[in-house]
Amino acid sequence: MHGVWTAQQIREAEEVLLDRLPDGVLMRRAAHGLALAVRRLVGERCGGAPGRRVTLLVGAGNNGGDALWAGAELRRAGLAVTAVLLAPDRAHPAGLAAVRRARGRVLRGDDAGARDAVTGADVVVDGIVGISGKGPLREPAAALVEAAGAAGVPIVAVDLPSGVDADTGTTDGATVAAALTVTFGARKPVHVLARPRCGETVLVDIGLGPRLPEPHAWVLDTADVGERWPIPGPTDDKYTQGVVGVAAGSATYPGAAVLATGSAVLATSGMVRFAGTAADVVRTHWPEVVGTDDLEQAGRTQAWAVGPGIGTDDAGYALLSGVLEREVPTCIDADGVTLLAQHADLRAAVRGRPVVITPHAGEFARVAGDVGTDRIAAARRAAAELGVTVLLKGSATVVADPDGRTLVNTSDNAWAATAGSGDVLTGLVGALLAAGLEPWWAAGCAAFVHTRAATLAAERMGGAPGVPAPASTLQAAVPGAIHEVRQAALGMGWGAAAPGGHTDGGAPALDQ
Repeated sequence: MHGVWTAQQIREAEEVLLDRLPDGVLMRRAAHGLALAVRRLVGERCGGAPGRRVTLLVGAGNNGGDALWAGAELRRAGLAVTAVLLAPDRAHPAGLAAVRRARGRVLRGDDAGARDAVTGADVVVDGIVGISGKGPLREPAAALVEAAGAAGVPIVAVDLPSGVDADTGTTDGATVAAALTVTFGARKPVHVLARPRCGETVLVDIGLGPRLPEPHAWVLDTADVGERWPIPGPTDDKYTQGVVGVAAGSATYPGAAVLATGSAVLATSGMVRFAGTAADVVRTHWPEVVGTDDLEQAGRTQAWAVGPGIGTDDAGYALLSGVLEREVPTCIDADGVTLLAQHADLRAAVRGRPVVITPHAGEFARVAGDVGTDRIAAARRAAAELGVTVLLKGSATVVADPDGRTLVNTSDNAWAATAGSGDVLTGLVGALLAAGLEPWWAAGCAAFVHTRAATLAAERMGGAPGVPAPASTLQAAVPGAIHEVRQAALGMGWGAAAPGGHTDGGAPALDQ
């Protein structure tokens, strides 16, 4: 698990370090790491052929300085370097002098040769704006970046892709889409919230670590998830592994029930119970499930997953109310979230309890107001106001706990953006709650495995890099995704750490 820090947190840590170091040392550290990353990319792209060309897009400020110092180092290593100055009067003086001493070429952004310098390069370095930058790219930067993209020239972003907000990952017009981002000192929210625009992110250590505060948010690694995923131990039985109840779907629309219940089964739940009018269809697809039409007859469980496809009428309200009356950890999704928005008594019933809600942006707006541009702030606000753990779905899923802890799970693709995939996620969260994981971990680990299963499903449909796959194929890929995270944990020397295989102390007691 690694942290991400806001632009302000980074600036404050840098100020402390700058006061203790000779002038220019911090920038030279950053530039050296940048130069190494650019040389690696040039090598991968062009091999050892001579005459490789790098063009720097240099804005005002320290990011431009990083690019210039890196360019001087690249020039000394034998690469042809052209610095295109987008703010000639405000280019970093020492960095610009270093490029000239190394006999690099220097152009203005509005010079006739600037476009050819970009389109004829093997790699372009984006040193246009840094973490303080706001808004889209301006001319001539926007046109030059567009020209690089049209020519297929990969861009290496300095710290973050210019035009993308450092703290929210949002864009509003022309931006850089980087093949590689080299960031310094610590990762920023942009690197997970806008990961597709960052490409691969390389972190260069410049000595900030001891001076960084508590992270703004956390990002799970594969091994973190594998360490916590419940696997039965030698003394486990079906009850100690976790019995999860699922209340989803309807006789008319049984798909949500089949998807949510099946994912709970495949998540290695010891037992899955189903309550709802789609019980017959669920049993047909999953004969190991204990199903009933009547919630009162559902039997004891250690957690519930409720909401997908139950409707928002009186019957849906009664079903959600009945589940909440059992007072066990609960995952609430889809229609369940809408019901929370509509009924103050339901919101009061979940406050302060081990509950995870899993809204997409539209459902979130009903229960907690518009998401806006800052997804982390929105999820935190909702978690604090509702008193539950909030899993805000999206290309970057944000999990916020009422105590302020926040996880971000990101993806390089949109394979999970299909009808029914959220139902699969609901079953995964419910299964982990039943196994004893606290809500924050259950939501984060489920989101991680769900994303990986979506990628596996897409690859199975069409081979890497994949093609769109339906939710049922995503569901079928869940065991493969679990296998991957468990193997990563075992590779780190972790196994089923707690007695019975559960890292959070085993499944809670069965409800009565």
